[in-house]
Amino acid sequence: MFGGAFGGQKDRIAIRFDAPEGGTERPVRSLASSHHDTTRHTKELLPVFQAGEAIRGHVDVLCPPRKQVEHVGIKIELIGQVELFYDRGNFHDFTSIVRELAPPGTMTRDETYAFDFGNVEKPYESYNGLNVRLRYFCRVTVTRNYTSGHLIKEQEFVTEILQQVGTEANATIKMEVGIEECLHIEFEYDKAKYDLRDVIVGKVYFLLVRIKIKHMELAIIRREAAGQGPQQYNESETITKFEVMDGAPVRGECVPIRLFLANYPLTPTYRNIANKFSVKYYLNLVLVDQEERRYFKQQEITLFRGSPTK
Repeated sequence: MFGGAFGGQKDRIAIRFDAPEGGTERPVRSLASSHHDTTRHTKELLPVFQAGEAIRGHVDVLCPPRKQVEHVGIKIELIGQVELFYDRGNFHDFTSIVRELAPPGTMTRDETYAFDFGNVEKPYESYNGLNVRLRYFCRVTVTRNYTSGHLIKEQEFVTEILQQVGTEANATIKMEVGIEECLHIEFEYDKAKYDLRDVIVGKVYFLLVRIKIKHMELAIIRREAAGQGPQQYNESETITKFEVMDGAPVRGECVPIRLFLANYPLTPTYRNIANKFSVKYYLNLVLVDQEERRYFKQQEITLFRGSPTK
């Protein structure tokens, strides 16, 4: 099982998720981001569930020694939520399910309760970005007669959505770009949609070269659009950048490209998730001449998760 452990004296609730069927251990991964929110800098390892997988586990509630805990009920909620960082404090729940764990009563000893969210819709992947995050979590509440006495514990988990793309729907990308009578190049990528563990294979053909090229580089750029209308925030970040050619090319030269995506912290492409945000990826090919002028061409690619985290 995987879940929240007991902390200090006031932390008397632990949520433990069951291992996957046929497995001895639930996969875990970090959902940390590099954005300005310092509360999310720590790389906490969270249990991973697939979209159609049931969320099951146990809740442990500790009773202080030689004391009684009166309550008016114990419940657990499964919540899917979007938070826009410019609108802090306002959370947008797209999934919310409640299960009662215990009726009103008095605890005289430690108790353990099983929970089962068997058919709960988890329509989106977990995401932690520059201006938005989408998260799933279970929240246990031991309700007391006075508000300040409520005991509350939250345990986050990660949801992944697997997709498959057929070869017939994944055509090669070919484009020609250039400057009239100065530069004419053709680039080709083997497909337009890539699994997060794929290898991007491509070629750049130099059909006309009349400027002095110093080097060529390729970058993966992630663009996040969070919010809507005048409150939409658009930000780009360079995931990786590397040099694919050093030196001046000649007419007719072909430069190969190979980029292993599994080495980088990528997510699938997200389009209008819960009407709150989108995430797109681009390949940015840049030529730099000897006078440091830059010539670039961007091409959008689609990323998808074809296999689960191991």
